[in-house]
Amino acid sequence: MTQIRTVDASFLALPLSALTDAALTRALDLGCEHADLRVERIRTQTIRLRDARVEASADGEDLGLSVRVVHEGTWGFAAGVVLTAAEAVRLAEEAVAVAQVSAAINTDRVELAPEPVYPDAEWVSAYDVDPFELPDTEKAGLLVELSEQLLAADGVEHVQSDCMHVKELKYYADTAGTRVRQQRVRIHPTFTALAVDRATGAFESMRTLAPPAGRGWEYLTDGAYDWRGELAELPELLREKTKAPSVEPGRYDLVVDPSNLWLTIHESVGHATELDRALGYEAAYAGTSFATVDQLGSLQYGSPLMNVVGDRTVEHGLSTVGWDDEGVAGQSWDIVRDGVLVGYQVDRNTARKGGMERSNGCAFADSAAHVPVQRMANVSLQPAPDGPSTEEIIAGVDRGVYVVGDKSWSIDMQRYNFQFTGQRFYRIEGGRLAGQLRDVAYQATTTDFWGSMSRVGGPQTYVLGGAFNCGKAQPGQVAPVSHGCPSALFENTAILNTVTEGGR
Repeated sequence: MTQIRTVDASFLALPLSALTDAALTRALDLGCEHADLRVERIRTQTIRLRDARVEASADGEDLGLSVRVVHEGTWGFAAGVVLTAAEAVRLAEEAVAVAQVSAAINTDRVELAPEPVYPDAEWVSAYDVDPFELPDTEKAGLLVELSEQLLAADGVEHVQSDCMHVKELKYYADTAGTRVRQQRVRIHPTFTALAVDRATGAFESMRTLAPPAGRGWEYLTDGAYDWRGELAELPELLREKTKAPSVEPGRYDLVVDPSNLWLTIHESVGHATELDRALGYEAAYAGTSFATVDQLGSLQYGSPLMNVVGDRTVEHGLSTVGWDDEGVAGQSWDIVRDGVLVGYQVDRNTARKGGMERSNGCAFADSAAHVPVQRMANVSLQPAPDGPSTEEIIAGVDRGVYVVGDKSWSIDMQRYNFQFTGQRFYRIEGGRLAGQLRDVAYQATTTDFWGSMSRVGGPQTYVLGGAFNCGKAQPGQVAPVSHGCPSALFENTAILNTVTEGGR
């Protein structure tokens, strides 16, 4: 049972009101149409083990404040680390100076979509045990114990284990009167087993499928995920993989497990439906999007079974917030409905450019030192209400491939042509799994792939996957994001042999 928590008293003891009054008053005095202030404290810890011994433990804390302004239709931004009223005034002045210099080359006036005012509000993510309140010896001890279980298995030569956890506290205030405080905790444990063929020197690896989650240390202890069960199964699965035949390339019906499909959603749907990309604002770094705004309401993104939502509210989601970094409340909305593109992810400025009355809350900065940019919500494929189990989907396939777990990926700058690999692949013959395969990748274009989706699993197959490290922007920022999905069947998919494709 998730306990009710409040924002840490040590964060609330910072001079938040004094900083707010100083920065925002000065910004208004200088003629700003809008100004906002963020104070952030972000703590991270990574514990890394090799062969059940602690190899490294790193702690970090980032504390700072920033002021962002709109002055005569132009953005200005400044950030610092000294939490005093005098520094807040200086940052406001610097942000205005930046806007004044930038105005000479600005041809795109900033207009922010309106948002209700939240004058005194607080939100804390759903977790039970704050990992930063536990002794390091206790955390390392559990990781050692789980690593030893895996290392003791026959055929496992080495084990790499990692656990990263983050505690993010944010305060946001703006000239409209919003004042919000929030706190998020997230965690990502992984265990990877390595097998080596002594005769040939060849090796194979396999890691746990557990996704990162907006949870606390209880993720490793309270049964929310069966760590010991998966670690017990992993060695035999790895042994089978080392002996598996190389795939015969061709076209197969492809059953994709949620542990793999979340990444395909991230790359081919999540990034493609960020409105700033669709408008051309990411071209210099991470590309634009084939899903351009002239196709909103008409682009057949996938089959009629495809329903995708953007969500900033789902429990334990990595992109779940109370408010985004522009003071917009978390929401849920349709992106693809019955296979048709019907929505985008937007912030307050791109909402206006897209003709929307309100932002759906997709602004995020990964620290006070960075300006908020439009970032991804939890973008998720919805299960079929009465849909089949994964086993039932497989049972309906005569000749196919089943993929489990994510590994590598490649996608073009328009988010259209892609290929993905996985942790393990299985041959399907006559509706049954017929052993693992090696050297497998699947390849498609986004619309062909999603258009070929002919069966969608039920709620019992739905899993909330995701990643800590979605990259975007210049200077580069990383953001955590979750993607939920069920198992699904994609007909007549191109399967590549990665060894052959690599010229080996």
